[in-house]
Amino acid sequence: MDTASIPKLELIQVADVVAREKGIEREEVIEAMEQAIQKAGRSKYGPDHDIRAVIDRRTGEIWLKRCTTVVEEVEDEITEISLEQAKKLDPTLEVGSVMEEPLPPIDFGRIAAQTAKQVIVQKVRDAERQRQYQEFKDRAGEVINGVVKRVEYGNVTVDLSRAEAVLRRDRLLPRETFRQGDRIRAYIEDVREEPRGPQIFLSRTHPEFMKELFKQEVPEVYDGIIEIKSVARDPGSRAKIAVISYDSSIDPVGACVGMRGSRVQAVVGELQGEKIDIIPWSEDPATFVVNALAPAEVSKVVLDEDAGRIEVVVPDEQLSLAIGRRGQNVRLASMLTGWDIDILTEQEESDRRKEEFRVRSEIFIDQLDIDDVIAGLLVAEGFASVEEIAYTPLEDLGAIEGFDEAIGEELQNRALAAVEAEQERLESRRQELGVQDDLVAAEGLTLPMAVALGENGVKTLDDLADLASDELREYLPTAGLDEDQANTIIMAARAHWFADEESGEAASGEEADDGAGTETAG
Repeated sequence: MDTASIPKLELIQVADVVAREKGIEREEVIEAMEQAIQKAGRSKYGPDHDIRAVIDRRTGEIWLKRCTTVVEEVEDEITEISLEQAKKLDPTLEVGSVMEEPLPPIDFGRIAAQTAKQVIVQKVRDAERQRQYQEFKDRAGEVINGVVKRVEYGNVTVDLSRAEAVLRRDRLLPRETFRQGDRIRAYIEDVREEPRGPQIFLSRTHPEFMKELFKQEVPEVYDGIIEIKSVARDPGSRAKIAVISYDSSIDPVGACVGMRGSRVQAVVGELQGEKIDIIPWSEDPATFVVNALAPAEVSKVVLDEDAGRIEVVVPDEQLSLAIGRRGQNVRLASMLTGWDIDILTEQEESDRRKEEFRVRSEIFIDQLDIDDVIAGLLVAEGFASVEEIAYTPLEDLGAIEGFDEAIGEELQNRALAAVEAEQERLESRRQELGVQDDLVAAEGLTLPMAVALGENGVKTLDDLADLASDELREYLPTAGLDEDQANTIIMAARAHWFADEESGEAASGEEADDGAGTETAG
């Protein structure tokens, strides 16, 4: 088949049909056809030639031509022509002009025709993928309906009418199966421009999927009267959502549950029976955590804002309910609130408090030489160390029930003497261990920490700089360092390395300058 024998209008009609079916521009299809004919032309006349094909957009007529560029000095005789020779052919030509030589219609052999078809198919496919990406790139975060096209190794390919998406096996609910032709609803998790393979990625396990389902089922959520603050899911098993109402007359939990549970049941049905706890959100972290641990009852809550932890005390009989099956309840509550939750029974908390009271009392009795009654009063007032007593304002000590100013002053003097004695002991131990001054002065370290490091063989700033963060935390168990704090201390210890390197480079540069000056003088 040669290009001359191709019916002209039929070519344009084919382009129109393909463009309509694939949802792409007619121009892109025609350009793909031109490239295919060009490729066939290069196969016939040689790949080095600049062969161009043009299809008339109205009549479908095909022109094939060889192009040669006019240049001052010819480097490539195949694609370039000198200005002198070009002037002989056409006096109007200038440097940079392109000479076009018409070529006869080419005869497509079987292989050339197959190659041309592949080019067209690939170009059309690329155009289709680009159109698909452009259409869906701003739709990430939506819930979409589709039809299952095929299932391969547990991964589901979904037909979205104008595009295809993939729902990976790990994004399906446990024990959830789909067959070809099933209707499916999923969350658009991500849209990426990929050269091959899927571009649209769906999920049915994403927490936002549940949020969007409630938005569809609860008009108040859709209108913004009720806001879903956070969602925590154990997909296919259980979930917790925190809600708040911006209208005092509307109960957020009741609105999400619906009449006889109709609204929440619609979401549960979509999620294959996943149990959903709807919890009122609170600005107060303690209240929010108590709500999140429902249905368990909470006796007491202790917050540690610095560590981002919260300690929850529950009655003994409520412990298993608070933790949940395989720790599910407390895990979801932690995800929902953003706090690390420690759960204790009332008995465990009581035992721990007694032990803390005993240990602190013994420290005060031993170091301040006082009886257990005074030590107990100090612990009850919240004093945890001798240093706190030493540096607390005198009027605060005198204000403790059963104390007067004289007792407060005596306690403080004894505390100061105990602190000084401990400092002298630590300093003596430091020198005995051979811990260097620069280590003691290191940023973030105290004298007790430096002594503890010395007992573990870390005696210089370089020794500290060589440590990993987990090693430092292991050597200082009582310091309560987290990973970030440990890394900060180590990086501060390494600072002198970088300073030395910079000064070394500067010195090298000066020497090089001096050498250059000497050569010049010579």
